[in-house]
Amino acid sequence: MSEDFEIKNKVADSGLVNFDISALVPKGQRIGIDLKDFLFEGLILREKDFREKVGAINVEDYRDCYVYIYNSADAIVPLWAYFLLTAKITDSATKVVFGNREDLEVLLMHNAVQTYDFSDMTDKRILVKGCSEENIPENAYIELVEQLKPIAKSLMFGEACSNVPIFKN
Repeated sequence: MSEDFEIKNKVADSGLVNFDISALVPKGQRIGIDLKDFLFEGLILREKDFREKVGAINVEDYRDCYVYIYNSADAIVPLWAYFLLTAKITDSATKVVFGNREDLEVLLMHNAVQTYDFSDMTDKRILVKGCSEENIPENAYIELVEQLKPIAKSLMFGEACSNVPIFKN
């Protein structure tokens, strides 16, 4: 006795759009610049010395990189110092920000979510993937919901076999 069995992928047939937010993470090297390394004895900003050290930077070291500028020294650094350093590398770097690596990632994901075209998700049931190889800032998920709520039929978080409903329109 032979019967034909058809295997159906219920998830594929459900019309559910799987969205992996990690696909929005900009690719490229991240480099931090510590202003402490530009200070006299790691404590004092002397303009002449600072300008010389900034002038000696090889901008090619930052070509197509995402750069975050921070200050690990217990020293007050005038705002113009950040301007000078940024002006030196901004033509080579993809993006320059003030803050730590986490601040950089938050800003990069903010820009990615805000500029992504979600129009193909209009009136769709969307499942945002819960697990990712990438470290995604929590704020990116908040911004994602802000973008999807006005257009999606429904939004869920997790995996197809185990998800948490977020909203239904």
